[in-house]
Amino acid sequence: MHRLSGAGLVMSGFGHAFLRSHVGQLFSLSFLALASLFSTKGNRKIDIHQIISQIYHIGIVSLPLIFTVGVIFGTVLIMISTTYMLKVGFGSSFGDIIVVAIVQQLGPILTAFLIAGRSGSSLTTRIASMKVNSEIDALETLGISYIRFLVMPAFIGSIVAMVIATCFFCLSAIGAGFLITKIIAFFLDGFITIQLEWGSYSLSILTALSPLDFVMGLLKPIVFAAIITTNACYFGTRIPNDQRAVPIATSRAVVSSFIFIVVSNLLLSATYIPGYISSMKSVI
Repeated sequence: MHRLSGAGLVMSGFGHAFLRSHVGQLFSLSFLALASLFSTKGNRKIDIHQIISQIYHIGIVSLPLIFTVGVIFGTVLIMISTTYMLKVGFGSSFGDIIVVAIVQQLGPILTAFLIAGRSGSSLTTRIASMKVNSEIDALETLGISYIRFLVMPAFIGSIVAMVIATCFFCLSAIGAGFLITKIIAFFLDGFITIQLEWGSYSLSILTALSPLDFVMGLLKPIVFAAIITTNACYFGTRIPNDQRAVPIATSRAVVSSFIFIVVSNLLLSATYIPGYISSMKSVI
């Protein structure tokens, strides 16, 4: 029998420990959800219908809330930026501030928080209730994988919905935020003076955008959606058969999603550090 070396035993131990950890369980659940998508078992029409249903319930239904928060955030950011940037002589960097704040950082993470709080909690409650009512056990008895039937549609649907919602948030903050800012400046003429036109505003933003922004604009929502869905399914399927455990699982899923979103955003945003350093050198 082949025996592992000392290094092999250590790596094997780390591997088993990682798979038993919460992060390892999330990775395993994500892998199983993706693998079930290519399984020959199941009905493709039902899969597509469930994925579209998840896109609607996770993303489309949340668009009014995302629009409202995006407009408020964009309006406040534009008003503060135009006021203070011009005072300190950095008016030419206005587009960079908008891109960094909305597109690169706060746009994706605020959208993820909204989706996690609204749709992620709803998904956890639904799956946990099915677990308590033995509906998941019934699916397994009928030979239907709950991962294929529940986790995979939510996983794929949330990714598509998150990309749509993030783009919608950024567009709402940039476009509608500018419009609301101009309306406020019009009615408060004499108290607030904002010398900002759409042509120069949009041109400064388009100039500040880089290919990395488009890559991260897709990658961050995908990662955040995977985090939200796997946490919801993980906590929803790992509760005792007690109805009182459902709200506890829901709160744990949301809190865990928030923490992982912040950490993953920090890691992904590390790709922007060289650009930030070069920008600081040019300013200093």
